[in-house]
Amino acid sequence: MAKSKQLRVTVVRSFANRVARHKACIAGLGLRRMHHSVVVADTPENRGMINKVSYMLSVEEV
Repeated sequence: MAKSKQLRVTVVRSFANRVARHKACIAGLGLRRMHHSVVVADTPENRGMINKVSYMLSVEEV
């Protein structure tokens, strides 16, 4: 099988006092606090969450 692409997602702006849906996207990606990074699969579902809160994230391919 081909190895799926991975993305490293990092929180660069605070998500305190944000819209509840945006906080849910952050939690759905597995992010917990400022400067926390996670590696997620590059799927349409994850891309959608990343696009919704892109103003708070830094994304790079792994």
